[in-house]
Amino acid sequence: MPNAHQVLGTTVEMPVRIRDARCFVAGFSASAEAVRDAIAPTGLTPMVINPRSLDPRRFGQARTVAMLVFVQYIDGDLGPYHEFGVCFLVNDPDQPAASVLQSMRSLVRGDARALIHHLPVDGEFTLAAGRGIWGFPKTMAEFDVDHDSSRKHGAVRADGHEIVDLTITPGIPVPDQSGGATLQAYSHLDGVTRRTPWQLSETSGVRTRIGGAKLILGSHPIADELRGLDLSSHALMTSSVSRLQMEFQDATVC
Repeated sequence: MPNAHQVLGTTVEMPVRIRDARCFVAGFSASAEAVRDAIAPTGLTPMVINPRSLDPRRFGQARTVAMLVFVQYIDGDLGPYHEFGVCFLVNDPDQPAASVLQSMRSLVRGDARALIHHLPVDGEFTLAAGRGIWGFPKTMAEFDVDHDSSRKHGAVRADGHEIVDLTITPGIPVPDQSGGATLQAYSHLDGVTRRTPWQLSETSGVRTRIGGAKLILGSHPIADELRGLDLSSHALMTSSVSRLQMEFQDATVC
């Protein structure tokens, strides 16, 4: 008998299956020290991608990666909804901190671990499920997103203030994948840090490139926090996926 959870009077059986979703993402370098301070309550540490920046404006500053992602869930066990995530790449808490070379290898292989730091959504059911089942820091927000154009665009607002406005330009096609890797996602809610495995079963219509993002930060507290992370003025990379299929397993407490 599969494990199950009760969410707003509905039974949600595990694993939760997403049969059709699409997304786009931009990755920026950020101050490792500032990110370490921001995520200190989780007990996790940011993955350092270079020991000391050579950028004259950031000379001597260790850097990590902040990912900004817009996802549209079209067909899944939690219903249709939009989502915006602020994620940081982090070290495995059960292993010694990775070296810069190990961190870069994880990025290339696609098996880096990510902490989901903020996760605004526009659905009440997915908000309740995300917080109750996995401890994801979901909050309610309003979305204006275009996944259909060659230039992907997403804007998200909450409490009357814009959080971010993000546009990415097309990348080059990447081969489709099936039977993909299991990603390890971390979350922190109500003083508890959890780990959730995500099994990517299929990705198609993937395009990626170096750079290619225009980011405008709004006046919401999340935007203010992002400003304080000293994000790079240009994205390290951008990527879009026209179709995702995946499964979310149960969370375990770290």
